[in-house]
Amino acid sequence: MFKLPTTATAPFCPSEVSGTVTVPETDPLWKKILRFAGPGLLVSVGYMDPGNWATAIQGGSQFGYGLLFVVVLSSLAAIVLQCLSMRLGIVTGKDLAVHCREQYHPRAAKGLWVFAELSIIACDLAEVLGCALAFKLLLGVSLPVGVALTALDTVIVLALKGKGFRQLEAIVLGLIATIAICLFSELALVKPDWQAVLAGLVPSVQKLADRDALYLAIGILGATVMPHNLYLHSSVVQTRIIRRKTAQNDAHLAEAIGLSRIDTIVSLVLALFINGAILVLSAAAFYKPGGGNVMDIDQAYALLAPIAGTALAAILFGLALLASGQSSTFTGTIAGQVIMEGFLKLKIPCWQRRLITRGLALGPAMVGVLTLGDHAVGKMLVGSQVVLSMQLPFAMYPLIRLTGRSDLMGRFVNAWWTAALSWFLFVVISLANMWMVWQAIFD
Repeated sequence: MFKLPTTATAPFCPSEVSGTVTVPETDPLWKKILRFAGPGLLVSVGYMDPGNWATAIQGGSQFGYGLLFVVVLSSLAAIVLQCLSMRLGIVTGKDLAVHCREQYHPRAAKGLWVFAELSIIACDLAEVLGCALAFKLLLGVSLPVGVALTALDTVIVLALKGKGFRQLEAIVLGLIATIAICLFSELALVKPDWQAVLAGLVPSVQKLADRDALYLAIGILGATVMPHNLYLHSSVVQTRIIRRKTAQNDAHLAEAIGLSRIDTIVSLVLALFINGAILVLSAAAFYKPGGGNVMDIDQAYALLAPIAGTALAAILFGLALLASGQSSTFTGTIAGQVIMEGFLKLKIPCWQRRLITRGLALGPAMVGVLTLGDHAVGKMLVGSQVVLSMQLPFAMYPLIRLTGRSDLMGRFVNAWWTAALSWFLFVVISLANMWMVWQAIFD
C-alpha cells in the first residue's frame, strides 16, 4: 500500500512535510488517481504565468494564429521532461537538485545552482510585472505603485505557514479555474476564426523563417518549459509516495509512476489549453493580415474593451493576469527552497526564501518601469522568457543523464525511444539558444 502525507499540521514546503495516510490497495482506480492528483497542478501554474501571456499576446498580434503550433509542441516537450522529473523523484526518493550535488563535481554543481537560481529570478520578474499590470488595471494605480504592491505577496506566503500540500493545491486549483473561466469568457466575446485556429496548429518551419517569429518562438518555449519546474516536480511528487524496502516495491513504484503520469499529463494539457487560449485571444482581437501594430501585454488590456464591445473583457483580463501571477508565486517559492536545499543543504523558512527571491526581482522591475516607462513591460516580460529558455539546457542535461542511468533507476531507466526523444529536444533547444545569442552578438 502507498503512504501519502497528511495535511493537518504539515507546512507547505516539501522538506517539512510530515505524517502519512494509508492508501488501501483495494481502492478503485479513480480514487487512487485523485489521491495522486496535485503535484502536476503545482507544476502546471508555472506554464501559465505572466511571461506566457506576454509571449502569446505578442505572437498572436504579430503573426496571428501562425505560432499556435509552437505552443502545442512546447507543451508536449514539457510533458516529456516533467514525466522524466517525476519518475526520477519517485524511483530514487531524491530530487534533481540533490542528485546534481551528489553526482557532479562541486564546481559543476554550484554552476548548475546559479543557473537554476537565475531561472527563478527571471520567472519572478515576470510575476512582478504581470501582477503590477493587473493592479494598474483593477485598482487604477500607477505601474511603479503596482510593482511595490507585489512585495506584499510575501505576507500571503507567510499566511500559508502550517498549511499542507492539499490546502495549497486547492488554492492553486481555484486560481487556475479563475484564469480558465476569464480567458474562455473573453474568447466568447471576441469570436475567433476557428478554421484559422486549426490551420495554426499545423507545424511549419516556414513560419519560423522570420527572425522575429523565431525569437518569439524561443520566448514561448522558455515561457512553457520552465527550468526550475524540473527541479520542483522531482521533489513535490515525493509528497505522494514514500519508498519502502519490500519485495513488492517495484510494483508499487510502477503504479505510482503511472498514476503520477496521469496527473502530469492532465495538468499540463490544461495549461496547454490556457496558453493556446491566450494566443488565440490575441490573434482574434489584434492581428491584422498584411501587418499592423505589434501588441504588447500592457496595450492589450486597454484595447480589449472597445474590441469586445464591453468593459467586462478588460476586467476579466486583469483578474486572470493577477491569478496567474499569484499562483506562480506559490510554486516559485517552493522551487526556490527545493533548489537551495538540494544544492546547498541550506534550509530556511519559505517566507524568507520568498523575500529573497522577490527582493531580487523587484529591483530590475522597478528600474525598468521607471526608466523605460509603462510600455517596456511587454518587452521585459518577453526578454525574461528568453532568459528562461537559455537556462533550460542546464537543467535538461543532468535530468536526461540521471534518468538514463540503470544504476540509479533500475528497471525504470529511460527506454531507448524516451532517451532519443529527450536528447533530440536537448539539441533543438540548445541550437535555438545558440542561434539567438549569435544574432544578438553579430547582427
